[in-house]
Amino acid sequence: MTPEAASQQTEALCRLAPVIPVLTVKDAAKAAKLAEALVKGGLPVLEVTLRTPAALDAIREMAQVEGGRVGAGSILTPEHVAQVLEAGATFGVSPGSTPKLLDAAETAGLPMLPGAATASEAMALLERGYRVQKFFPAEQSGGAAAIKSIGAPVPQILFCPTGGVTPANAPTYLSLANIACVGGSWVAPEALIEAGDWAAIEELARTASQLAG
Repeated sequence: MTPEAASQQTEALCRLAPVIPVLTVKDAAKAAKLAEALVKGGLPVLEVTLRTPAALDAIREMAQVEGGRVGAGSILTPEHVAQVLEAGATFGVSPGSTPKLLDAAETAGLPMLPGAATASEAMALLERGYRVQKFFPAEQSGGAAAIKSIGAPVPQILFCPTGGVTPANAPTYLSLANIACVGGSWVAPEALIEAGDWAAIEELARTASQLAG
């Protein structure tokens, strides 16, 4: 898969809803119900971070949920690329990027949303063909003001900011022309997942799905 084709696919995913839930799943047995609640609430694109031992099994469970599009976050190595594809992930997200990681994703056919936090990083990814990128960590890297500034000289790049994005500041990000969507963990708090309160998560997702800039 070429970087250009990857960016076309990730842009299409980002356009499905204003928010991509960033999920840290500790119990794969709850993954399907979690995905169902988020999809029913209007957030069909889900990112499961590879931060727990249950992550790959959670992706396997979520991949079976009708209407959902499940990807893997925190991808760091070529081995991760192979593992998430085997689990059923349809896209990958990385906090940054390396040539080795991108080579592996392109060879395997995994659409990537690679991370950048500076103009140089964003330009390097654009030079390779990645027009759609993750901006991370968003708030710590200057927030919406930084993304707006980067977008002035390179308006062809679209960003999905994650890291410190909340219901309060998400509309500011979404109001920018170079924002495709935002990523946030607030739609699936750990306490609600632990409690199995899928109705509450569905309502959070529904509210998030209606956010606009």
